Amino acid sequence: MAPPYAPHHRPQGRRDTRTDATSPTGLPRLTPVLILLPPSEGKTAPRRGRSLDLGTLSFPELTPLRESVLETVARVSGEPDAARVLEVNPNLVADIERNSRLLTAPTATASHVYTGVLYQALDVDSLDAAAKRRANRWVVVVSALFGALRLGDRVPAYRVNVCSTLPGVGYLSHEWRKELPTALDAAVKPRELVVDCRSSTYAGLWRPTGERAERWVHVTVPGASHMAKHTRGLVTRELVQAEAPRTPQALAERLSERFDVSLTPPPRAGRPWLLATTPRT
Repeated sequence: MAPPYAPHHRPQGRRDTRTDATSPTGLPRLTPVLILLPPSEGKTAPRRGRSLDLGTLSFPELTPLRESVLETVARVSGEPDAARVLEVNPNLVADIERNSRLLTAPTATASHVYTGVLYQALDVDSLDAAAKRRANRWVVVVSALFGALRLGDRVPAYRVNVCSTLPGVGYLSHEWRKELPTALDAAVKPRELVVDCRSSTYAGLWRPTGERAERWVHVTVPGASHMAKHTRGLVTRELVQAEAPRTPQALAERLSERFDVSLTPPPRAGRPWLLATTPRT
């Protein structure tokens, strides 16, 4: 069955302001490492700023599904059963109501909208200029609403569960799972390092395959969820402050300066290396 969303055509003459891995010529600007993060459940709604412009976001091939998801979430959020359809806590009345204005609400960079534990530990604003550039190039946030974002992409705050089933769109995880390979396979060269700091909910939306899986490293953290988020934020911060390691072994060596690490090879082809990571106190 064909997807319920139509192809999107970028208006002529619009200035390309994307900060992602796509050059103005449309050819991929590949990075030496891809760092995958989950979105933040905690978000800060911008008080001012221009409204959402899908044409400026990274990974423009995701625009058709983004349009469909955004329009559906905005419409459903104004209906009495919004919490049930979006699979969010019904007590989050203000967040659900804010969803109804997604297309007109102020935006800010993803690094400022996502403000949960992981992003507090990453603390992009305190990085020096070179580290900020690396973060904007290397980090990709896998999102229920937008599919995939770079930290410099401007988005509104939102609340939607990636496991929800949206009318006219379908099961959100399944729809993104079909679309993300086109975008993310082109974001990193085969046999380059993929550092996966995603939670299990988002890890299933895209998995490196073939040669891209050879240097795929999943960062695991013993202990509670809060500590896992904090540690993955610290790992990301550490990595963007210098040139990228190129192999799982080099990644472990690099992080061993500040973390206790244990690297386990994949049990079979197509599975990730596991890097157990604990911050030193």
